[in-house]
Amino acid sequence: MNDKRKLGKQRRRELRRAIEMELKEHRSSFLVFSVLRILVIVCLVRQAFLHNYEGLFLSALTLLLLYIPSWIQVRLRIEIPIGLEIAILCFIFAAEILGEINAFYIVIPGWDTILHTLNGFLCAAVGFSLVLLLNDNEKLTFELSPFFLALVAFCFSMTVGVLWEFFECAMDRFFLLDMQKDTILHTISTVNLDPAGGNHPVVVRDIQDMILVHGDGTRQALGLGGYLDLGLRDTMKDLFVNFIGALVFSVIGFFYARGRGKKSMISLFVPRRKSRNRDYLSMVKRKNEQTAEKKHSL
Repeated sequence: MNDKRKLGKQRRRELRRAIEMELKEHRSSFLVFSVLRILVIVCLVRQAFLHNYEGLFLSALTLLLLYIPSWIQVRLRIEIPIGLEIAILCFIFAAEILGEINAFYIVIPGWDTILHTLNGFLCAAVGFSLVLLLNDNEKLTFELSPFFLALVAFCFSMTVGVLWEFFECAMDRFFLLDMQKDTILHTISTVNLDPAGGNHPVVVRDIQDMILVHGDGTRQALGLGGYLDLGLRDTMKDLFVNFIGALVFSVIGFFYARGRGKKSMISLFVPRRKSRNRDYLSMVKRKNEQTAEKKHSL
């Protein structure tokens, strides 16, 4: 039992050391990571003083998520390009710290749209890379149809986007949150108002307000200036901008694949397998084994 614990501790130390080496590999991404980590820690302390436990949890979660790119590179032996790594780090910070805790989703118009567009682009990059990474023979990879690679990237990104909207809907449905932000409409079309009870939509225009009727019969005007759409428009907008981001990357990826992986702007967003001299986890393990052999020989 003690041997297993010692082995477990040793592996955790090796992983931490490898992640440290990975973080310091590129100056630009390490600088971005360091600045964002400091900002997140400051936000975490502030949320603790404000007794905002939800914000405290989100700050702690963000701090953990910032290490995910390095963890993936070390554990899966994947080289994430600097451009993609910086984009992921900034996306995490923008979504959690700025978007959720500092309410940028409400304060800044279009913040949610920007992030969903970027998400579509990044997820397409991941989908495109999966074909490259799961195929051991890179030459064979580029014998595949460029259209097929672009289609995989596009479909992967859209699937992730749909699953996220499912998640938002579930949170709103079961925990009464408002992840699917509502939209104020002035015109609606619905078959529920068809006098004949048929399938003919009735158009209602120039809606100025909604009135709630409570269980006790009291009425309350919401003063919204229109009809409150419960998340449908927001969901469709998110999927549409995700579509745009995915389409942009897929088109670029098509030409990248047709050029058989020649260096271009897209190279900044396509992960590769790690070379032996950058496999830091293996390097740390070999060093520890050599140190242990020297001690044993003495």
